[in-house]
Formats: sequence, structure tokens, C-alpha cells
Amino acid sequence: MNSSSEASFTDAGSFDYVIVGSGAAGAILAERLSADGASVCVLEAGPPDHSPYLHIPAGFIKAVFNNKYAWQFSSEPTELTNGRRIPIPQGRTLGGSTSINGLVYNRGQAADFDHWASLGNPGWSFADVLPYFKSMERRVGGDDAYRGRQGKLPVSDIDWIHPLCEAFIAGAQEFGMPRNPDYNGASQAGVGYFQRTIDNGWRMSTARCFLKPSRSRANLTVRTYAQATRVLFESTRAIGVSYRDPRQPSVAHAVKARREVIVSSGAINTPKLLQLSGLGPAGFLREKGIAVVRDLPGVGENLSDHYSVRVVARVKNMQTMNQLVRGLNLVGQISRWMMKRPSIMALSPSLVHYFWQSRAGLDAPDLQGVFTPASYKEGYVGVLDDFPGMTTGVWQHRPDSRGQVRVRSADPFEDPVINANYLGHADDQMTLIRGIRLARSLLQSKALASCFDGESLPGALCQSDDELLDFARRYGVSSYHVNGTARMGPDGDPLAVVDPQLRVHGVQSLRVVDSSVMPSMPSANICAATMMIGNKAADLIRQG
Repeated sequence: MNSSSEASFTDAGSFDYVIVGSGAAGAILAERLSADGASVCVLEAGPPDHSPYLHIPAGFIKAVFNNKYAWQFSSEPTELTNGRRIPIPQGRTLGGSTSINGLVYNRGQAADFDHWASLGNPGWSFADVLPYFKSMERRVGGDDAYRGRQGKLPVSDIDWIHPLCEAFIAGAQEFGMPRNPDYNGASQAGVGYFQRTIDNGWRMSTARCFLKPSRSRANLTVRTYAQATRVLFESTRAIGVSYRDPRQPSVAHAVKARREVIVSSGAINTPKLLQLSGLGPAGFLREKGIAVVRDLPGVGENLSDHYSVRVVARVKNMQTMNQLVRGLNLVGQISRWMMKRPSIMALSPSLVHYFWQSRAGLDAPDLQGVFTPASYKEGYVGVLDDFPGMTTGVWQHRPDSRGQVRVRSADPFEDPVINANYLGHADDQMTLIRGIRLARSLLQSKALASCFDGESLPGALCQSDDELLDFARRYGVSSYHVNGTARMGPDGDPLAVVDPQLRVHGVQSLRVVDSSVMPSMPSANICAATMMIGNKAADLIRQG
């Protein structure tokens, strides 16, 4: 085996497949492989998903910054973010980030996946992946050509409508945006309400929809508090995974994989685990005292994320969510939720979307915007303002900036170094500046005039490109859409980590199945595409 520091293990059994991670892709993969009769062991580093905060949609704000249920990663400080570390929490419980995320279901544009195929990844065009999107979702409404009806994942429309949302949509139409009832259908462009993974007032994580119904199968074993520390190899063949319980870190366990090890740990933990296992840039691994199994320079490279900025305005003549979450108003909302009536308890953090072009001449949206009839202190989702407010955020769909993830040391319990390189590319800076100008214009539309009580962030004095860029550097945040750090590509691509079947180049019996494999950023929140990757990977593995 490749580990001298973990030479002795307690035997944790043998299975056909060992899946590291129970998130957007891992839970779906476990359900599908175990349905075929294969024995499957899922290792989840975090605890079970028992907390109500993980199931009530409004509990998002309590879960996402809770170290028990989310890895509290952050980027390294740079001048491009005004010397700030940018928080990048990632799910750390059954369901992974689908148990703590913003609940938005957004596939992206067809061109995103056609681009993946054009990079030397046959089988990943939009025509190829659409059946996998459709087969996992249960959607009411939309075109049968694009939407699935019989899947395990409910995708619902918002049922709580605030007049500010309708006014915002009307204002966006003033700027030429069409009202789009299904941005996951034929066209993404336009404005409307988000589709969410919420059903009957409850969050629908992949643990709830896929893993929980399958756990009665004798051939599916799910282990929580099982943090993978290394993929085990015989020569260059993956044969299992070592893991430790963070509550008893001195005891190492080894679980064997007769067929394959599948890493589904997300775009930060996946490259970390691969590097700890001896897969990565050889010189760097040796510097960290890690024995090299395979020199793979692309492991941890190509990190991409959506860097978002929020514009905030005060509201007059109307209550917003800032007031509805306090005192008797909150009691009333909880009562409505308990009676299964529309309530703020069953909302995603962002209610309205707009997908639009940052400049004339583009043939598809390069911006995504969000709107909610609420505002947070300093524009960051966390603590609501004391005054009635509304917020619209914006980010660039496909940033050119690329960062990296690298282990800090050979200690598996130490967080990796994340160099996100937000705003590192000049084109990203200009696109985001244009996006901020569009966002603040939308808040000052005629339709919102009777409610608009002045811009509080960035404020009327912030006008020039340099001032807006400085604002973005001081207040921009991650959208938690990290991807690309074990990117998919043909064998001739020097930075590709996996092939189009998601097999790790140069080794045997090891795959990566999560957002790490995305060769480029989708024009979307990445959860839906990550779930699709897990669904498609099941067929790739079965065919193999």
C-alpha cells in the first residue's frame, strides 16, 4: 500500500464500490449502483442529517455557517478581494451541500455541455446529458421535451409571492427581459421565479430523495463520521480507502473496494484527498512528504467559482422579510408553514432570477442575477438589516479567472490552501462592473419607484468603474459554486485528471464523480449539473 504513516488499520470490510462523499453526486450514485445489486459503502465525513435546520428551507442560514454540518473553508486573502478571506462553506453531512445550499435548481445553458464535448469529452453534449437531467427530476409544468416527470427529485415552483418580487419582474421587463416561466427549458434568458428542490415545505436533499429510501437495502452501507484520509493503492490500482472518525482520530480504518473507489467529495475535498493519496504535481507532493503514485499536474488546478456582488436598497411603503422574521410576524409564518400554507419558512434565499447579457452583441446571457425582498448587513447573507430592504445580486456566468486547491501539509485534518483568484482576469472585472450597473438600474425601475427609498449599498456616490470595482473587491462573496479541480479531458490534455468516463488518468479502479470533473463552469448554480454527473456516472460504471 502507499501509506507508511497508516500501515496498520482496523479492517472495515470489503465492498464492490466505495464512494467517498454522500452529496449531490455521491448519494445518487450510491442509490443507482446498489439498485443493481452491487455492494456499496458510502463514507461521509460529517454527522447524520438529523438537525431540523437541514430540512426546513429557512434553516439554511443556521446550517451553512455551522462547522458541524459544513466545512468552513475560505480562500487565501489577496489584493483582489481587499485582503479578505472569502468563506466557501461546503456540506459536511448526509446529502453534502444539497443539505445546506440555497435550494435553487438551475441546469445551465445547452451550450455549456456542448462545450464540454468539444473539449474532447464525447458523451457530454447537451443531447447526451439531457436524459440524465430528466430521469432524476419530478417536475410539474414545462415542456416534456426538456422536463422529467417520474424522477425521485421534486422540483417545485415558489408558492409565496411578495409584491416586491412582482414589481422587480415588471421592472426587468422594462429593460427588455422577457418573463421566462422555465429557464431550464428551451431558453435560459429572461426573468422569473426560481425553481427549487422543495416539496411540501421541506428541503429535498439527495440524502432525503435518494439515499434514505435505499438504506434498507442489505447491500448498501452508509458510514457517517468517516473522514477519508487516503485512497489505498497496490501499485497504481486503487484497492480501498483509509478513513478516521474525527472524534477518534487516532484510529485508522481501511475499507476495501473489489471493483472501484469513487471520490465524490466536492471540488475542494476531492483534490485534497487525491493529493494526500499521491496523485498530483509530483514535485509539490514530494515537498509535502507525500509518496507519489502518479504525477498528475492538473489535480487541484482549474478552480472556478461564481464571485457575486449584492446591491441593496431601502424599501418604503411596504413590509419586507426583514420584518417578517421578527416577533409575532415570525410566529405567524411558522404557523403557516406547519399548516402547509405558503410561508417564508419554505423559501430559498433567492426568489427571483434574471439571466441577461452584460453588453450588446452577445448571443446568450453571460450574467446571472438574483432578487429577494430582504436585505442583509453589508450585503452578505447572514444577518438581516434592521430596516425594510431589498437586494439584487449578480455574478458572471463563465469567469475566466482560475485558481487552485492544494494540501497545506500531509495532515488529512488540516484545511487545504485555496487560491480562488477571484477577479484575477481583466475581462471578469469589466463584466462584473457591467453587471453591477445593471443590478442597480433594476432596483431603480419605474415599477419599483413607489417602494424604492434609496440605495444603501454601494450608495449613490459610487459611480465610476474604479469605484465599482473597489466595491466588488470589498464586498463580493463566493456563490459556493466551486468546480473544475479534477477536470475531465482526453489523455493528451496535460491538465486533465479524469477521462470522459470519469476514470482517473494513469491509475486503475479510481473515478471522480462530482463538480471537480467539470472542464468549464456551467452558466448556473452547479448543484443540478453535479447531480446529473452522478446520475450519468452510474451508467458509465455499469457499462464499464
